[in-house]
Amino acid sequence: MTSPRTVTLLDVARAAGVSKSTVSDALQGSGRVAEDTRRRVRDTAERLGYRPNSAARRLRRASTGAIGLHLPRTATRLDFYMTLAFGVANHAQEDGLDVVLLAPDGGAAGRLASRVDGLLVIDPEAADAAVPGLLDTGVPVVTGERYPGPTTAPAGAVVCDNAASLTALLDHVHENGARRPALLAPAGTSAWATALREAAHTWGRSHGTGVTVRTVPFAATADEAARATADLLAADPAIDAVLCAPDGAATGVLRAAAALGLAPGRDLLVASCVDGAALRACTPPVTAIDLRPDAYGRACAALLCDILAGRAEPHTVRRHDWSLRVRASSRG
Repeated sequence: MTSPRTVTLLDVARAAGVSKSTVSDALQGSGRVAEDTRRRVRDTAERLGYRPNSAARRLRRASTGAIGLHLPRTATRLDFYMTLAFGVANHAQEDGLDVVLLAPDGGAAGRLASRVDGLLVIDPEAADAAVPGLLDTGVPVVTGERYPGPTTAPAGAVVCDNAASLTALLDHVHENGARRPALLAPAGTSAWATALREAAHTWGRSHGTGVTVRTVPFAATADEAARATADLLAADPAIDAVLCAPDGAATGVLRAAAALGLAPGRDLLVASCVDGAALRACTPPVTAIDLRPDAYGRACAALLCDILAGRAEPHTVRRHDWSLRVRASSRG
C-alpha cells in the first residue's frame, strides 16, 4: 500500500489560485496579503490537509520551534492547570511548536532565550521571584492574567474578568436567599486572588452587608477548606453561603456542612470560583464558575504564536470568557 502524497505549498497555491509566496505569507501571517485572500488560503490549506514542514520553517525563522510554559508551583495538584497545559500543548502543536514545561523556581531563566521562541507565564504573582527573570529573558512573554509586579511588561496577556465572576456568584446566592455570605479567598498576590478579595469587599459594601472573608492557601485542599468552613460557622452561625475559591476545595465545604447537620443547597448554599470534575460529580453537584481552562490555555498559546508570527501587536490584551454553572448546591 502506498502512503498518501504530502500536500505541498504549491498544491495549496494552485487550488487557491495564488502564488506560492502568497500562500507562504498568508499561512505565516507575514507580508501584505489581503484579509480575504489570507482567509481563502488558510481554508484551502485546511481542506487539502496541508501540514507545514516545521523543521524547514524553524530554519527560515532561525527559531527554536518551542515555547516555554511556567505554571504556579502548586499546579500539579490542580486540575485547572493540568487542563490548561494540555490546551497550550494542543494549540502549539497545531502551530508547529513544541512546549517546554519550566521548573517552578525559574532557575534556568538565563538560558531560556536560546531554547525557546517565547514564554507563557500563567497566574504570575508579584511575590514569585522567578517571574522577573522570565520577563527579562529577551523573548516575548505572554501572561495568563496580568502580572502585578514592578518589572518589564509582558508582550501580551489573556485575562478573565474575575471580579465579575465572583460578583455573579454572590448575586446568585443572594437571589437564592443568602444574606450572610462568606468567601474562602486564596492567599497570594496573583491578579486572580487580588480581584476576588476586592470584589467581595465591593459587593458587600454595595449590598449593605459584609462578605466574611477567610484566607486559605492558594491551592487549599478539601481538608483545609473543611476546617476553614467549620471555623467560620462556629464563629458566625448566621453564615448561610460559603463560596470557595481554590480549585476542587469546595468538596471540603460540603463535608463540613454535613458534619454540622446542614443540608447543602438548603441550609447552606455552596459554590466555587473554579469548576472541575470533582465538583460536578459530588453530592450535591456544586455551582461553579467555569473558566474553560482548555480554551484558556489555547487562547494564551494563540496570542503568543500570533505575536511571534507578527499577527498581533506587542502588548495585546485579549479577554477570555467564563460561565456560571448553576447546580443543586446553591439553589436554596
